[in-house]
Amino acid sequence: MLDKEFFTEYGEANQYEIQEVIGKGSYGVVASAVDAHTGERVAIKKINDVFEHVSDATRILREIKLLRLLRHPDIVQIKHIMLPPSRREFQDIYVVFELMESDLHQVIKANDDLTPEHYQFFLYQLLRALKYIHSANVFHRDLKPKNILANADCKLKICDFGLARVSFNDAPSTIFWTDYVATRWYRAPELCGSFFSKYTPAIDMWSIGCIFAEMLMGKPLFPGKNVVHQLDLMTDLLGTPTAESIARIRNEKARRYLNSMRKKQPAPFSQKFPDADPLALHLLERLLAFDPKDRISAEEIRFSKTNSLTFHYIVLYIWRNSVI
Repeated sequence: MLDKEFFTEYGEANQYEIQEVIGKGSYGVVASAVDAHTGERVAIKKINDVFEHVSDATRILREIKLLRLLRHPDIVQIKHIMLPPSRREFQDIYVVFELMESDLHQVIKANDDLTPEHYQFFLYQLLRALKYIHSANVFHRDLKPKNILANADCKLKICDFGLARVSFNDAPSTIFWTDYVATRWYRAPELCGSFFSKYTPAIDMWSIGCIFAEMLMGKPLFPGKNVVHQLDLMTDLLGTPTAESIARIRNEKARRYLNSMRKKQPAPFSQKFPDADPLALHLLERLLAFDPKDRISAEEIRFSKTNSLTFHYIVLYIWRNSVI
């Protein structure tokens, strides 16, 4: 019965036996299923009325195109796209993914006993994925715990590339990207106020910093109620941006707001995160730099041994567990 409720008139529907609905959203429904041919458990994402809104159709197409090209063990994999019986009946789309058990939001919410080893393994996977993504000139732009799938063995995979963008050095149009991207709490300062002229992979590194801080705290670091409140929370921790950083901001209203803001000194991270490893705090400070040019990159973290504190914190997992 569940199969009939989930599938419309799709010729390939009999290949999959629907088990249960595991997620719902504005896009449609996600159900777990079993591939009758292979016995493999999969997740099927049903997206309703894909052509009703051009913006939604563009987002869906972008995600499918990127995930068909990005092949990495730390990125969710598309296994199959179910084709409609005819173009005239093409209203819904069914995308078959590998099945993951949960997401990082649920893992953080349900576990108050995560250890530094968990943090190291999580960060290792996320940064390895970002190094791969950024090397392809792709920016995810919507990294948050709910967009990071998880299994009981602590394996993570990044998903939801609907807001991702591709950037090339000869494509100046990147400065016109829409600024309303990502859940506000994980959004880099430059996305909050159209701050800088060209977005860079640093927007994803900020999000990783917010996610890392949430692991350490067990709750979001910057739960802003609006953009102004978001900036206030950021500057409460990081201090008022330098005059040089403010001068580089392209949005005049944002410049005026930051210049008029009460001068704040940075708060010691050791006070905000009293139980955290000093090495973890060193890494967090490099990720949560207000100015994107000051943030460390995934490339630097993975391969720069000159930045010994940050590097050693991440590869501690690799050394302890002999991961190549």
